[in-house]
Amino acid sequence: MDVTDIAKTKIKNQLERRGKGIGIRIGIKTTGCSGYAYQLEFADQVNEGDIVNNFDGFSIVVDPKSNTMLENIIVDYQKQGLNEGFEFINPLEKARCGCGESFTI
Repeated sequence: MDVTDIAKTKIKNQLERRGKGIGIRIGIKTTGCSGYAYQLEFADQVNEGDIVNNFDGFSIVVDPKSNTMLENIIVDYQKQGLNEGFEFINPLEKARCGCGESFTI
């Protein structure tokens, strides 16, 4: 797992504004027309079995079930026009649905 510099800055800024938490939690859920979607939320604790990826000033926590589909992802932050947010570059993705909300592996 890797995180771009801009994504690191955004994660740290959001944690600082929130005032608590150890980092972010990234997961995969079954949904959408293609099968899977990424989940992103603040991480306040590590659960038993979680995989913790430590970075300078924060951690990215992944549950064991999602870890096999997220091992080599790059977490990025993109701004395009009025839209901005975290982007996941996953070499295991085979395709994304037309709306971009779900993907297949």
